[in-house]
Amino acid sequence: MLVAAELKGELARIKPARACCRRAELAGLLFANPAGVRTLDHATARVAVHLAGAIGLPATGPMPAGQRTPTAAAGHRSGGARHHLQVRLGPTDPAAWSWASAKACDRRAFLRGALLNASISLGSASTHVEFVFHERARARELLDRLRSANVHGKLLPRRGRSVVYLKGQEEVATLLRLTGANRALLDFEANRVARDVRNRLNRLVNAEEANVDRTVRAADRQLRAIAELAGSGQLERLPEGLRETAQARRRQPDADLDTLAGSLGISRSAVNHRLRRLVSLAVEARQAGA
Repeated sequence: MLVAAELKGELARIKPARACCRRAELAGLLFANPAGVRTLDHATARVAVHLAGAIGLPATGPMPAGQRTPTAAAGHRSGGARHHLQVRLGPTDPAAWSWASAKACDRRAFLRGALLNASISLGSASTHVEFVFHERARARELLDRLRSANVHGKLLPRRGRSVVYLKGQEEVATLLRLTGANRALLDFEANRVARDVRNRLNRLVNAEEANVDRTVRAADRQLRAIAELAGSGQLERLPEGLRETAQARRRQPDADLDTLAGSLGISRSAVNHRLRRLVSLAVEARQAGA
């Protein structure tokens, strides 16, 4: 199963060849917080430092979040607990990069940077991506940018923050395709196809079990009716077609209607009509004797 760390690792290994794409990806990384990147993912922290250096932007870190000196190594752990990594960047000009005037490759790079800084769940029970913002205006702006790229999400409030939320396999698959996560997309699609096939097989099995259960209950009801008619002597006075059908059901107590129809040389609907008639006659005889 594809996990978020593998996806972010693949995104982090993509090295934009053009300066405009590097700037766009860094803009995506910094979109939620222009002052720097705060993440649990080491690959994301390294990408932030690499991109900042590539465009000449001063960067400090990565270091455990809240630490004031860069003496500790990236990924430092205390007592086995995971720490957020903080990459602080020099002052940036918010107007230095514009989505509206960006080329298609730059827009994809921006979304790749934003996805690196997102919360991702690719489990079989739930598939979703979350972008968390302190400012509602920025969250709405990202939502509009995603929609312009045919990725449709929702804006939700949560604990005083604004969350852009993508749910559903189609939306996540589209975002993976846009950001260049080709291997992750293949794994994701393979898992999705496997789940769909498994679910379809389960539905077919459940439907077959339900059909068998209905057939067994109907056959039991028919056999009891035939036994009652035979015990009262009424069965021998019935038309030949009903007697033949009763004998066929007794010989094949577990057979379905198609099998009985084949043995009698008549249609399935005719067999069904005759069996229902036998049950009806048994009910009428039972009521008359009550």
